[in-house]
Amino acid sequence: MSLPVSKEAIVGEEIDKGATETRRVTRLIRLPEVQHRVGLGRSTIYRWMSEGKFPKPVQLGGYAVAWGEEDIIAWVESQLKR
Repeated sequence: MSLPVSKEAIVGEEIDKGATETRRVTRLIRLPEVQHRVGLGRSTIYRWMSEGKFPKPVQLGGYAVAWGEEDIIAWVESQLKR
C-alpha cells in the first residue's frame, strides 16, 4: 500500500532558496583513511597533533574520533606548497 507523495517530497526541495550563505558540508573520515591519504602512521599523526603540526579530530563519542575531510585536504595542500 503506497501513500500519495508529491514530486517535491521524492526529489527534494531546495531549502531556503533566498539564502546568501553557502552551506558547508564536510565528510568525516576515520584514522585508517587519514593515514592512507597523508602517508603517515598513527603515532606520527598523534605526535604532530600534539605539536600543532596536524589538524585535530572531532570527538564522535567514547574513544571514536574522525577528521573533517576538508581539513585533511587543506593540510595536504599546505604540505605540497612547502
